[in-house]
Amino acid sequence: MKLVSVFLLATALQLSATGRAQKVSISETNAPLVKVFASIEKQTPYVFFFDHALLEKARKLTINVRHQDVKDVLDECFRDQPLTYLIVKQTIVVKAKEPSVTIRTTVPVAEKQVPIPAPYRGKVVSDKNEPLAGATVLVKNSAKGTKTDLNGNFSIDADAGSTLVISFVGFTTQEVPVGADNTASLTITLQPNEVGGEEIVVIAYGTTRKSDLTGAVSQIKSKDLTAYPSTNIMQAMNGRSPGVRVIQNNGVPGGAVSVRIRGVNSILGGNEPLYVVDGFPFNGNPTFLQNADIESMEILKDASSIALYGSRGANGVVLITTKTGKKRDRSTVDLELGYSLQRVAKKMQLLTPKEYAELYNEQMLNDGQVPYFSPAVIDSLGGVKGTDWQDEILRTAPMYNTSITVNGGSEKTRFSLSGGVFLQDGIVTNTDFKRYSLRFSLQHDLSSYVNISTSTTITRITRALQNSERGNRGSDIFSAMLMAPPTLSPYLPDGSYRRMTTAYPFISNALINPLVNLNKISENVKADRIFSNSAVTFKPVRDLSIRISGGVENSNDRTDYYSAIEPSTNSVGTATISTSQTTSFLNENVVSYNKTIKGKSTHNIGATAGFTYQDYKGTSLNGNGTGFLSDATNTGNLGGAATPGIPSSGYGRWVLLSYLARLNYTLNDKYLATLSFRRDGSSRYSEANKWSNFPSAALAWRVSKEAFMQPVTAISDLKVRASYGSTGSTAINPYSTLNQLSSSNTTFGDQLYVAFAPGTTLPGDLKWETTDQLDVGLDAAFLNNRIRFTADYYVKTTRNLLNNVQLPASSGYNITVQNVGSIENRGFEFAVDADLIRNKELTWTASANISFNKNKVLKLYDGQDIYGGSIYTGALNDIVSILREGKAMGLFYGYQELGYTPTGNILYEDRNGDNAINAADKTFIGDPNPDFIYGVNSVLGYKGFEFTLFLQGSQGNDIFNLNQAGTLDLGMGLNQPDDVYSNHWTAAKTDAKYPRISRNLNGNMSSRFVEDGSYLRFKNIQLAYNIPVDRLNMTWMRNAQVYISGQNLITITKYSWYDPEVNAYGSANSFVQGVDYAIYPVSKSVTFGIRCGF
Repeated sequence: MKLVSVFLLATALQLSATGRAQKVSISETNAPLVKVFASIEKQTPYVFFFDHALLEKARKLTINVRHQDVKDVLDECFRDQPLTYLIVKQTIVVKAKEPSVTIRTTVPVAEKQVPIPAPYRGKVVSDKNEPLAGATVLVKNSAKGTKTDLNGNFSIDADAGSTLVISFVGFTTQEVPVGADNTASLTITLQPNEVGGEEIVVIAYGTTRKSDLTGAVSQIKSKDLTAYPSTNIMQAMNGRSPGVRVIQNNGVPGGAVSVRIRGVNSILGGNEPLYVVDGFPFNGNPTFLQNADIESMEILKDASSIALYGSRGANGVVLITTKTGKKRDRSTVDLELGYSLQRVAKKMQLLTPKEYAELYNEQMLNDGQVPYFSPAVIDSLGGVKGTDWQDEILRTAPMYNTSITVNGGSEKTRFSLSGGVFLQDGIVTNTDFKRYSLRFSLQHDLSSYVNISTSTTITRITRALQNSERGNRGSDIFSAMLMAPPTLSPYLPDGSYRRMTTAYPFISNALINPLVNLNKISENVKADRIFSNSAVTFKPVRDLSIRISGGVENSNDRTDYYSAIEPSTNSVGTATISTSQTTSFLNENVVSYNKTIKGKSTHNIGATAGFTYQDYKGTSLNGNGTGFLSDATNTGNLGGAATPGIPSSGYGRWVLLSYLARLNYTLNDKYLATLSFRRDGSSRYSEANKWSNFPSAALAWRVSKEAFMQPVTAISDLKVRASYGSTGSTAINPYSTLNQLSSSNTTFGDQLYVAFAPGTTLPGDLKWETTDQLDVGLDAAFLNNRIRFTADYYVKTTRNLLNNVQLPASSGYNITVQNVGSIENRGFEFAVDADLIRNKELTWTASANISFNKNKVLKLYDGQDIYGGSIYTGALNDIVSILREGKAMGLFYGYQELGYTPTGNILYEDRNGDNAINAADKTFIGDPNPDFIYGVNSVLGYKGFEFTLFLQGSQGNDIFNLNQAGTLDLGMGLNQPDDVYSNHWTAAKTDAKYPRISRNLNGNMSSRFVEDGSYLRFKNIQLAYNIPVDRLNMTWMRNAQVYISGQNLITITKYSWYDPEVNAYGSANSFVQGVDYAIYPVSKSVTFGIRCGF
């Protein structure tokens, strides 16, 4: 003690520090103080000064904190200890507490009754319902206190009417009144403490405090990603983040999803974001992941956030962080089981058999033909339901979701092992999606300076598909389902399939019997994925970290297609096998340095530098044959085909080498700056343009830290920020800049020779597509962070757009790829989330986001329009979308209808006044781009019950409903929507919705097919109950929840067809959006499930 006194006396006049600038992460169980001190010394400049004899009186600690202030951690360490501490510069002095003096007074018994303390029991859990071991429980205004045990339970003597104060590092302190009934056990839920912006978010090649962000980053947490069953994480993103538009292209199980972050940026180079899983950039979508394996998802949107991904960041970046092991006294098991029932959201109302017969009799009379159906036949059809082809094809289908995770670890080793099975039957018979996944991750501290980590995910996906979409005049399952006559049954009296093309003399020769395709054609896909990622992290000195990582992604896909022998379709048996294999290898070497310098001002410096190498290779092989003796071998014997096909193969490889650097600087936790730079070299580009640079800069000002803001207590945090930078795109064919040869067969005399000649594509001297982006944003929090608000304004300009350019025949080539122009996207994004109610029994949290984006084509090659979406329906054969300078991307292009001619034909606007309707009269007839998109989520909790409502919507976007093209294809015997019968042109009804019934209509791509695609969808409605496992004395269980939820149960829209969330021609590199044409509809479903932890 003398030594301590001398030291304190010598330093009494020196300035002390609060430790607020230093952050530490500690995870210890029942550890002595000296061990915790050592951990703090390793992570900060502080050293401890103490007498070892003092520490013998201290109790051991259980503490688990991540990136917390030293001062907060010290307060927790010394709580309820016989010791205290004092910070002098960078020395922490430990000393004994001064004895307190208690003055006792004698109070007559008649004047004061002392309540008898009684044991009060409870349990402290996190917001995820996980027990918090080592939480402090104090009786307010007294010296009584205790700690929770390993299961979060506690018992403390407390008077009725007193108040308990519950605290745990990293969580908000909560006060709970003590009731008169001390026999009731109360579960107390602590919320994560984000006061001061301490929430941690993942960024490119690192993590940072949310308050230190200088860019636009949205975070989606695990709870939201697993809120309802979905086949992939892209579906779960829908409506969760501002600036992110997610469109489920169709309802096929495991089907494609289009994701657009801040608009469409490219014509040929792709528009999907880059997905990065645990630091590994994927070539495509990571559909192999199960949602339960994901800890969080960060969406990087502005140039400052995505600059370190350089040439692949133009469309935004989605960072996916998977779950890892945690240090625990015992391993934990988390299990989720879900069972769903799916069905089509609605059925289309079509003609009855009698209406069908009368309609086509009218058509024949109008076209000068003899009616086919006699009056007696028509009378016999009255009241007959006929064949409901939708009931024949569609079904109520089950879906199963099972995931299990084992998590645990010791002081040096952490592990996580998970497995999942997702089984989805489609609402169309003989379609399904199955995913089986297994994942293992391990982290081990070889020493305090070296850490190794590894993770491996193995997934098998199988899909059963059908030729179900985009067929003309009933040539696929969905168009046939809607166009097959209701007067015909699928089977003949002998049980064989009906041949539809010969049922009536006027019927379309393309119309199939949909049950034939459903039962006689199979397409089975098998996809195996292995993803493995390992890293070694060195910390040779304080503040310096070196990370060397390597990863590999391997895929092996096979598709087996077989069309069985079937007399009704003249099929003699056709088999096709297609295989593809890809391997992607990544090596990253990154050095990070973080230093805090304290003096009159506090300087935080963070630097990151490194280089990466990625090598991708893909191969494919295809074979086919036609004409089999039987269906027994299916695709198992292509050599047995009467007409074997010619095998084909493919090969592609690209390499990307990159250098990157980032510098972060913070002054006094108020002024922030970020500089980023990446230089990419890609094998895809020509020699002169293989390398490109992608810089960015960002500034931020935490206004709330200024002295003049301190009196404004309602504002917890206020930050303004701005960024500017460049990113790029490399999503082009690896050999677009090379001169390629094509082969052909030619005959000289009686000999066949193979000839080689330059290909049809002229190689181009291509420059990188580059996107420059300006972002100005504001982050604010109010009422002690109970309300949080974010706003952003951005302008994105993409230059050097890549696209195919038609060449004159005299050049010897058909097309070339060239840099053709530029596009601009600009918009606003707003997001707010709030803890509206948080008390003992009732909680209510809500969040909402809304985004406005406008795009414009600034420049095209020689000012020439670019067309997209070539459509053939039988009645229509034209393009549907256009790019034109000064206009929005992908506008619908066609003819404007003005009504009907005196004979009931369609009247089009003659825009150029030449008294003829031709391509010169086309104009813009619709816009698939929404005015705004939005999402709203509300979670209301009461005494263990939890009600969740998630809404998602789009406003102002048009849909080109090509399903209605059949209404102009009369004379082909196709079924029609029921209102064609009641609302078509006649001499007595000239203002009808449809023209006269005739096969001689002048149908064109016109405004007739453009509908309002706006919608508001109840994306998820869930009622859950958290079972009080502690009250039921279920000590073997940590938590349990049962729930029932509904997905897509209600959709409010004016759109007339199955579903407004469609994108029939959507793909990664297509600007064609919002077209609906005979596609697999999105389903609605009800899910029953249980989540529990052991």
